[in-house]
Amino acid sequence: MNQELLKKLEHFKNKKVLILGDVGLDEYVLGDVRRISPEAPVPVLDVNQEDLRLGLSANVAQNVQSLGGIPVLLSVVGSDEGAQKLKDLCLKSQVSWDSIVVDSGRPTTRKMRVMAGPHHIVRVDYELRKYLSEKTETQMLQGFEKKLPDVDIVILQDYAKGVVSEKVVKKMTELCKKNNKRLLVDPSRTNPGSFYEGCDLIKPNYEEAVLLSGLDFDSLREIPNRIEQAGRALQKKTGAHQVVLTQGKDGMSIFDGPQISKVPTRALKVFDVTGAGDTVIAALALGLAGGLDLVSSCAIANYAAGIVVGKIGCVPCDLGELREALNS
Repeated sequence: MNQELLKKLEHFKNKKVLILGDVGLDEYVLGDVRRISPEAPVPVLDVNQEDLRLGLSANVAQNVQSLGGIPVLLSVVGSDEGAQKLKDLCLKSQVSWDSIVVDSGRPTTRKMRVMAGPHHIVRVDYELRKYLSEKTETQMLQGFEKKLPDVDIVILQDYAKGVVSEKVVKKMTELCKKNNKRLLVDPSRTNPGSFYEGCDLIKPNYEEAVLLSGLDFDSLREIPNRIEQAGRALQKKTGAHQVVLTQGKDGMSIFDGPQISKVPTRALKVFDVTGAGDTVIAALALGLAGGLDLVSSCAIANYAAGIVVGKIGCVPCDLGELREALNS
């Protein structure tokens, strides 16, 4: 099985993936804790390293690139220092900045994680959770329409920071159908499933699937087939033919029309799950764009996620690492 998947990685090469969604700058302050502050009952971090990384949809884009594909990133940033740092990181990771819209009325999303070893002490968010202005949204959608004909597949990446509105989803689904492009959605739990109506595939975790479907957690808790119930409800709610329901250490449940399949987890060690979902959707999109079936695409995506959760912070999966994992 692994050797078959290894051969299929060749299908990832140069597949062009359009990613539209919120972007952000991930900042890491790393150090050691050896004492408690005399000023308040909080740990004191002795800082030994600071790091900047691509976050949110920009991390999806760098995963597409590191796995052999060509990312086309569409989003909105502010006119600030965070945007410049984000641009520098994108260009360093070979992620094009050509389709990024600048809105001086918004800050660039930044997430600062303060960590002692692999342990998070606190996360500090700098962001504005507000939908785009009509002018900015129109500019972004014009860019989407322009880029769409030249790509192989589309990812809608929603982190509920304001880039993805109902109007954006409707326009994307309409244009994807018109151009015969497959639309994959990585959803936000803050929206109802009907918000993403018209997509071809949706990839929630179990909690997101329950919330998006409007089901009741307490009622499902007593049902042995609660995963199936959640997946089927989400298929119905969104009209998506395919649902990939991620379950952490329990792998994935795959709903492909009437068929249900399971893919086990491939993580050997887990230090930090940050960004694992980004890696999954990137690998999944490349697999489907390369003509792989959904189960094979999910199997490869699981291996890729298993690699990144063994590292600290938001990092992409390298194609060489993935080959090595499939070879072992």
